[in-house]
Amino acid sequence: MKIGIPKEKNNDESRVGLTPAGVGQLVLDGNEVYVQKGAGLATGITDEEYISSGAIMVDTFEEIYEKATLIIKVEKPLECEIKLLKPHHILYAYLHLAAHKETTLKLLETGATCIAFETIIQEDGVKPILSPMSEVAGRMAVQVGSFYLQKNNGGMGKLLGGVPGVERGKVVVLGAGVAGQSAIKTAFGMGAEVTAIDIDMNKLRYLDDNYKSQITTLYSTPRNIEKAVSEADLLIGTVLIPGGKTPCLVTKKYINTMQKGSVIVDVAIDQGGCFETSKITTLENPTYVVDGVVHYCVGNMAGAYPITATVSVENSILKYAREIASKGLKRACTVYPELLGGINIMNERVTCRKVADSLGLDYVGVGF
Repeated sequence: MKIGIPKEKNNDESRVGLTPAGVGQLVLDGNEVYVQKGAGLATGITDEEYISSGAIMVDTFEEIYEKATLIIKVEKPLECEIKLLKPHHILYAYLHLAAHKETTLKLLETGATCIAFETIIQEDGVKPILSPMSEVAGRMAVQVGSFYLQKNNGGMGKLLGGVPGVERGKVVVLGAGVAGQSAIKTAFGMGAEVTAIDIDMNKLRYLDDNYKSQITTLYSTPRNIEKAVSEADLLIGTVLIPGGKTPCLVTKKYINTMQKGSVIVDVAIDQGGCFETSKITTLENPTYVVDGVVHYCVGNMAGAYPITATVSVENSILKYAREIASKGLKRACTVYPELLGGINIMNERVTCRKVADSLGLDYVGVGF
């Protein structure tokens, strides 16, 4: 199969679809892999490294789409890329379509098959391609939250870990999935006072046991959320409905009860965000203020650490790509049934029910 790795068009995105190691494996399997010149530079990967792995370098992203059938990239395509997609293409990337109806409608018109990394879910509930990014974003959420709590960065001037004789900062984490647990681990390690909120009692029991009752766990109800939000110095939202739009759990009224100079980090912003006051921002301009509360709502947080992010997720991306390239998508789905759930668009139809429901579009099952 002919496989393409374009350079990301979003100026705020530094990750790349595959490293030379992944490209080398695909070439060894007998595929032709086209890589756009400069695709890996922001990740610290030179064109020469790709060439050494057997890649065929091309000058433009247009050539990638012209030559390749399977397109492996990171972020959902921009309009200039969507225009190049044809019915024979398989687009394989983070798509987050439930929060982007216009992009979804344009992708439907292309006739291409679109596979979303984030909706590939194994039988045991593990999200093999999303989870590494969730781990990065969860840890990063505490780091950036601590940074913006600094007075000179617009925050109230409170150190999360405190010092002897001074109270610690209060961190509230909504959602105890992979990103939430990663944030909790980091905040606890920094010495903060941590509260975790979720609707899954098994996750709350796990956290209580794992941290020896040294963090507070609360079942997710409006009353518990409102009280916790009002006391938070750093509020982190990690709630996820795979493929679906994130529910708004924190209203503007709740935000208004927070102390001036407190900080919000909405890790779930890719899927619409879980705070009413959230609006997507960029790594270049990451924050804004509402009612005196600093909001950090970057849509591609893990892109700030492209080396860690790209390498950590490559094995999972590569596993499925190898099967698609060697057997075709239909047979690949028999080897890895979870790949079926990753197919969001096929034959000009939405084939992920949660995306369809979130956007008010018709749902049609994958038609093999």
